[in-house]
Amino acid sequence: MTKKRINKSSRSKKNKRGKNQDTSSLRPDQLWKKQILAFMRANREGTFSSKQIAGATGLFRKLDNKKIRSILDKLAAEGNIEYLERGKYKYMSQAVVMTGKLDVNRSGSGYLLVEDGEDIYISSQSMDKAMHGDIVKIKLLKRRRRGRKEGQVLEIVQRAKVEFVGTVEEGVPGTFFLIPDDRKINFDFFIPKDKLNGAKAGEKVWTKLLNWERRSPEVEVLSVLGKAGNHNTEMHAILLQYGFNPNFPPEVEIEAKKIKEQIPASEIQKRNDFRDILTFTIDPSDAKDFDDALSFRVLENGHYEVGIHIADVSYYVKRGSEIDKEAFHRATSVYLVDRTIPMLPEKLSNMVCSLRPHEEKLTYSAVFELDDEAKIHNQWIGRTIIFSDHRFDYEQAQEVIEGKSEGPYGEELRKLNDLAKKLRAQRFGKGSIEFESNEVKFELDENDKPVRVIKKEMKDSNKLIEDFMLLANRRVAAHIHGLFSNPPLPSVYRIHDHPNPEKLSSLQQFVSHFGYEVSFDDNEHTSERLNALLEKVHGTPEQNVIETIAIRSMAKAIYSTKNIGHFGLGFQYYTHFTSPIRRYPDLMIHRLLTAYHNKEYNQNPVVMEEELRHSSEKERTAAEAERASIKYKQVEFLEDKIGERFTGIISGVIESGLFIELEDNLCEGFVPIHSIEDDYYIFEEETYGFKGKDTNTVLRLGDKVVVEIAGTDLQKRTIDMLFVEKISG
Repeated sequence: MTKKRINKSSRSKKNKRGKNQDTSSLRPDQLWKKQILAFMRANREGTFSSKQIAGATGLFRKLDNKKIRSILDKLAAEGNIEYLERGKYKYMSQAVVMTGKLDVNRSGSGYLLVEDGEDIYISSQSMDKAMHGDIVKIKLLKRRRRGRKEGQVLEIVQRAKVEFVGTVEEGVPGTFFLIPDDRKINFDFFIPKDKLNGAKAGEKVWTKLLNWERRSPEVEVLSVLGKAGNHNTEMHAILLQYGFNPNFPPEVEIEAKKIKEQIPASEIQKRNDFRDILTFTIDPSDAKDFDDALSFRVLENGHYEVGIHIADVSYYVKRGSEIDKEAFHRATSVYLVDRTIPMLPEKLSNMVCSLRPHEEKLTYSAVFELDDEAKIHNQWIGRTIIFSDHRFDYEQAQEVIEGKSEGPYGEELRKLNDLAKKLRAQRFGKGSIEFESNEVKFELDENDKPVRVIKKEMKDSNKLIEDFMLLANRRVAAHIHGLFSNPPLPSVYRIHDHPNPEKLSSLQQFVSHFGYEVSFDDNEHTSERLNALLEKVHGTPEQNVIETIAIRSMAKAIYSTKNIGHFGLGFQYYTHFTSPIRRYPDLMIHRLLTAYHNKEYNQNPVVMEEELRHSSEKERTAAEAERASIKYKQVEFLEDKIGERFTGIISGVIESGLFIELEDNLCEGFVPIHSIEDDYYIFEEETYGFKGKDTNTVLRLGDKVVVEIAGTDLQKRTIDMLFVEKISG
């Protein structure tokens, strides 16, 4: 039997400069790791047991086999060696390296996002100096975290952002730090004294990263936003935190001023003229950017002509202009609790393009001939000019629909509502899923302090507009696809993938705890079974939480040139056509319609896909900014209610405690599990809850509870709660 030849020279091997490596400053465990790794590297083709390694390195004289295995396991976890079966180890000549985007949570750990694959867990200790959103290069480690692959950051390829918003705090006298507003950053920034630029402790500031050469990153103050806690300061800070500047660059404003409001007669002659047909808008009471209008008339054959008219932004905003560049950069308007930051300058968004009453406006239109059952007999899509006869807000339109008001155009509104209901029924019959979203708005006093939180309601007037916009979006998408379908022309699609089967399985298991039986083993009937479940839970105490879990099981809707359909709506083709004042993809689809009408087929799908990826990301960021502003006002609303008790629903469960959403105002706070003193509660991840060790009391997602407001923190936008009791039944 031939003995394996082991190269022991690694113990005295010299480095590249020919000098013995200095190991005097290493701790014993670091030295032992270095010895083992040197041996394994010198014998990279071999496989060895822990005892063989101990013998070859001489460590058997100092360490027992258990300690040797511990060191080997650490080296394997770091990706330096590989553990094989039957207690054998092998040198890893090349670690698996991956590059991707980092998603960091509030604890400081996170994931490398892997497209079409399993995300890689990154512990806070393995982050190095990476932050949320950074593009990083990682090394795949051999250890796993709860079954997930784990990695370690090797290099920051690209910073997601270098500008940060936060509050200045003074540490040791004369030493200043930035406490970032972004809760995904769980460390402070150092502000050199000569980089304060006049900022004082307690002020909210906008800063720029200088370097990260020391223990803490260093930043420079770019501007002082105001006193922390001031309403305008905080709203401004939220916008900057998420990358939205409320001010337009000077070159954009200059270009906007040059736009003429008067419509040339030559342009009117090119368009289908709807100025003599009844047309009106229905929007929120505080809206100024009216994207869409509806026209209505009865045809001679008894059918109805319904026109969905959309502001023709593409006529005014030319590709490559300064306005267009800024619109693309923003990609969307942002709606905070008290203000709108538009995608386009005010002259366009609120004046020239806005479909204001009693003004002639240029529009892009989708016009349909419908019968009494809302069946489509004909359609036309093209450029038009309209005159809006009236402006409704949703409340006014609702009163007319319900017959509570003698407002204008009641007969027409009620007929449109009847047709919308039939379109809705058709949509649900073909697999569209109905989720009820809980949204809030605030009633503010003269000092901008919230005095009331109001739940928004989706009534018939809201749904009427929604259903006709969905009709236009669906038909425009199908129209472009049908122009030349083999292969189809490049287009903008709003896509929504099928749910992840594992998430559906978790949903199935979760609802079973409430006594509901549902099976998602048949992909063709997933939407049908989801709708049946949502109908069963409607009006029950657990409705909100089951809908929340169901929504979490869904994929995210995004923009793409690659059409896979829209699962949630049940549409084979779908796009966004109806809001070009506030969404860049809608402007793109308008330009495509014009280009294809003019037989211009030179679109670059690769460039389009990148533009749509950017729009999807900005859409998500804008939603986060909106939620941050809502959260801030919710915390402010409860500031003076410390000690008061409220009824709520357990809306989230993590290992450290419970999130509670209050019933009356939808404010969400946190109850640390250790603060509940009547028992020792054990976390049960699979049931989304906790169970008392002695009492067997179960606290799980969806349970109704009473809590007491214990404290609020406006800077962190958090609400602390104390558990009072669970409401049975």
